[in-house]
Amino acid sequence: MTSRFFNRHVGGMLVRNTASSSLSFLVSVSVLWALVTFASLDEVLAAAIGFVAAQVVHYALARGWIFPGSERALTTGFVIFLVNAGLGMAITVGLYAALLEWTSMNYLIARLVVSVFAGLAMFLSNATLNFGRV
Repeated sequence: MTSRFFNRHVGGMLVRNTASSSLSFLVSVSVLWALVTFASLDEVLAAAIGFVAAQVVHYALARGWIFPGSERALTTGFVIFLVNAGLGMAITVGLYAALLEWTSMNYLIARLVVSVFAGLAMFLSNATLNFGRV
């Protein structure tokens, strides 16, 4: 079982996913910051909106660069990606709200911490269930 996830092939995908996730995270945090700063939107709602915006960027990169060679149809893959993103959003918003409620952590730092957990869960879900590359 461990050799399935701990090998050079998966490591390469994880590196590409990390780069893509970093770009997507910047999109997410930029939207979060803009909505909180300029629209006075609630931080949790703004995080959810930023998360959705980032998913569009991430899917485009996932399809062609992170998990190349997927045999899944584009539309079906995107729908499954969005279901996986729903899992990621639940993890993100739930942990984010908890950190804001129970710690004195800055909202942007809290979002960074949460992204690590949500990102790994989404990577594994997409690598195995959606793109079938692991």
